[in-house]
Amino acid sequence: MDITGKIIAALPERSGVSQRSGSEWKAASYVLETQEQYPKKICFDVFGADRIEQFNIQVGDMMTVSFDIDAHEYNGRWFNSIRAFRVNRDVQAAAPAEVPMPDAPAAPFNAEPAPSSPFEEAPAGDSDLPF
Repeated sequence: MDITGKIIAALPERSGVSQRSGSEWKAASYVLETQEQYPKKICFDVFGADRIEQFNIQVGDMMTVSFDIDAHEYNGRWFNSIRAFRVNRDVQAAAPAEVPMPDAPAAPFNAEPAPSSPFEEAPAGDSDLPF
């Protein structure tokens, strides 16, 4: 699944040692807020020191996050896990480019309005057309 929005919080990293394999692990959680009329927030995890460094997620970043949703049971209770596996920075949304508007020529204050249909005649003397 993919979701696009702005990172509004970066929670402290967690780390530990796996009881099964004895290897170290590291995870970081982030909160993303969608940019809709009714914004939604989603807290997701990035697992692994290499991915945390590779993604380099910062508060204020606009991005699209691809993630997996899974659930696991612990002591008779179920917990959801939302893990990011890819992030794409949305450069245009993060820094909206200002598009210069062309300057419209100023109309003189005493100009007569243009004909409202092609069958009306323009005021006499104002036409540069030879017919």
